[in-house]
Amino acid sequence: MNPRLELLHTYPFERLARLKAGVQPPAHLRHIAMSIGEPQHAPPALVLDALREGMTRLGSYPPTIGSLEMRRAAARWLERRFGLPAEAIDPETMVLPVNGTREALFSFVQAAVDPNGKSGGAHAGPRRHLARDGQHREGGRRAIVAMPNPFYQIYEGAALLAGAEPYYIDATAATGHAPDLESVPGAIWRECEVLFLCSPANPTGAVLPLEYLRRALALAAEYDFIVAADECYADLYFDERAPPASLLEAALASGHHLFERCIVFHSLSKRSSVPGLRSGFVAGDPALIAPFLLYRTYHGGAMSPMVQHASTALWNDDAHAAANRRLYQEKLERVLPILAPVLDVERPAGAFYLWPDVRGDDERFVRELYARANVTLLPGSYLARPGASGNPGARRVRISLTPPVEECVEAAERIRDFLR
Repeated sequence: MNPRLELLHTYPFERLARLKAGVQPPAHLRHIAMSIGEPQHAPPALVLDALREGMTRLGSYPPTIGSLEMRRAAARWLERRFGLPAEAIDPETMVLPVNGTREALFSFVQAAVDPNGKSGGAHAGPRRHLARDGQHREGGRRAIVAMPNPFYQIYEGAALLAGAEPYYIDATAATGHAPDLESVPGAIWRECEVLFLCSPANPTGAVLPLEYLRRALALAAEYDFIVAADECYADLYFDERAPPASLLEAALASGHHLFERCIVFHSLSKRSSVPGLRSGFVAGDPALIAPFLLYRTYHGGAMSPMVQHASTALWNDDAHAAANRRLYQEKLERVLPILAPVLDVERPAGAFYLWPDVRGDDERFVRELYARANVTLLPGSYLARPGASGNPGARRVRISLTPPVEECVEAAERIRDFLR
């Protein structure tokens, strides 16, 4: 077996199961799980209708590139959602369907990273391809994949299995929960192949401003690396006047009309509450999309024609996404007043998580809350790695507002009573 598998850390939910092992919560209280980011809202009716219609399309193997119909729907949605110029996204060369962002984030790193380091250099010009010659460079330079800390664990696992070294950029309250790009030494940027960003962020809910994204792109141009933006929560935000920006917007604002060095990941799981559909897309620099398509042709990443048909219907419709967002907004408005008097909790800008400071051992907090209130949260330390200033997730917990509204309210009341 691949020896790199031994480098993988235990997944957070496996650690959580061990933490809860042997605990007997109160039998009279139903369990409320607020640990996992799995949307539980009812799927929109239009997707069920589209799935039934798409069943007639199962008689042939789907091409990896997907249907032009779906790619057009995704391209037009990007333009509507982020205020991009008409036809700014070419569905022929800039969009590729994927089976959810999780598999796409992982597989993109496998295609993008040369484990022996960049074959060019900081001033060698843009890397207009993913695969390189694979020869060891003089001096044995390493490949680095940089990521926020805390982070979605797929970023780290993808880097390790690609033979790269993860580099963790702390995102703390002091930086507005944005990864501190200016803290990264130039020597790290010179060896960086991919920088992951997530906005709105998991688990903090922070939204990266347009100027921040432009700064990331300026560093990418200077040091020749790819910026991979995980934007799967882009349609979940709490201020209708200020929807989160996209890396694609920042690219155009910086004069990069072909989205050089940019790749963005979008999903229907959160936007449309259909995590079981396993549907998303990647978009961006056509010089990255083309070789990624080649990789996926061998990887077996084609999407079912039925799922593509349903996905097309969902990307073409914004009303259901707005209704879904309003449910999360309602949860936030009802839960925060219950928790704020007893818990150090901030109002997030996006996503569907709360990231409070429990001012103590986060594992102990989660275990005792489960034991006494039958509510499951996730220790924040499980979502981060220790850095120079310690683990930025320590003393925090992630509260996922995915259950139905009334369950979220009940859970908040139990947490309040537990703390009192």
